[in-house]
Amino acid sequence: MIAIELQGRKALITGGDSGLGAATAKSLAQAGADVAITYRYKADAAEQVAAVAKSFGVNAYTFELDNVSDKAQVDALFQRVDQQLGGLDILVNNAGTDGPRALCADSDIAAWRQVVEIDLFGPYYCARAAVERMSKQGRGVIINTSSVHEFIPWAGYSAYTSAKAGLSMFSKTLAQEVAAQGIRVLAVAPGAIKTPINANVWQDPKGLADLDDKIPMGRVGEPDEIGHAIAFLCSDLAGYITGITIPIDGGMLLYPDFRQGG
Repeated sequence: MIAIELQGRKALITGGDSGLGAATAKSLAQAGADVAITYRYKADAAEQVAAVAKSFGVNAYTFELDNVSDKAQVDALFQRVDQQLGGLDILVNNAGTDGPRALCADSDIAAWRQVVEIDLFGPYYCARAAVERMSKQGRGVIINTSSVHEFIPWAGYSAYTSAKAGLSMFSKTLAQEVAAQGIRVLAVAPGAIKTPINANVWQDPKGLADLDDKIPMGRVGEPDEIGHAIAFLCSDLAGYITGITIPIDGGMLLYPDFRQGG
């Protein structure tokens, strides 16, 4: 059996206090990586995630990050990571938002801009700081959390879909830039996953049935399924993979409406 091995690696996960970020921190810790997670205001939740990570025999730290789209805050975060973690091998850009639902013509410009700044500028600021550190050691992995909505339009969420599509091309371009420095850059595109952000849908029988109908595998995904995939991509088992978005969606991108023909 081939195991995912991340012993001795040091990982930073933004937005690691719940949902996909928490699951990722757990999976990386299970594989042996020391982890640092950021949170915005749920300090207790972040400490609980850290406690789970520590149960696997690794070091775990929590850092408050109020605004990932504020470069000064990101720079201060990475300085704290330098001090506490003593290096960085893995960055998972997970912090993000989908923003309020509004059709483009009715949308609030400030709210639209905020989504793009969090979902695109935030990963840019963090990746920029990570590359500065990883390039000196000649290795590293950056994982950007995108969405199936980098591929699939989503009416009412044009800021979110635009930011995720931009994040995909940013990931590819950055991968091209830093490959020779031993740094791999990838994006993952989760589909419908059971996280707190969409609990109002999957906890409702009608909402869940509607979601299941959009997924060829017939079920909503679990957060650990994203975390395990990210752990694999961060490991040497995926050492020849870079510059691509990996959908983790139960087949949502297969357009299930066409199962019976066009």
